Amino acid sequence: MAHHFRDATAADDVALAEIYGHFVRTTVVTFDIAAPTEATMNLKRAAVQEAGLPFIVAADESDTAVGYAAMFPWRPKDAYKQTVESSIYLSPSATGRGLGGALMEELIQRGRDADIRELIAVISDDGAEASIRLHHKLGFETIGHLKRVGFKFDRWVGTHIMQKSLAD
Repeated sequence: MAHHFRDATAADDVALAEIYGHFVRTTVVTFDIAAPTEATMNLKRAAVQEAGLPFIVAADESDTAVGYAAMFPWRPKDAYKQTVESSIYLSPSATGRGLGGALMEELIQRGRDADIRELIAVISDDGAEASIRLHHKLGFETIGHLKRVGFKFDRWVGTHIMQKSLAD
């Protein structure tokens, strides 16, 4: 199955909400409790793009989004403007074929192009082993582990903090 990467648009918001919503409803890899609507995904995507950060989709042959990756401001203070948090999600039908790695590589390159210096990944410590392996493979290092910081599906879940420098 061939895929290409492009900037996300408003036309993708339904698909993006469906992709992310799956993980919200069925896993603890995200700490969101309510699945996003098209409108909330539109606001999230637009805010990222208005900040000059990448929000890209992996699209299939019919140009339908089957995954996305984005960079979000790490903190609102000006001194953090070159540090971002990455996010990547694939539809369940698009996993296991290397698409996640290719999509993250594209996001990393776009981050470099946007003059991003530090990339932070916050990854659940329950059920996200593939994501941790992918980030390690792409040069992220684990810099911390926060235990029991989120409560979802009647249990406490922690996060691994990973970081990759994009500075030369």
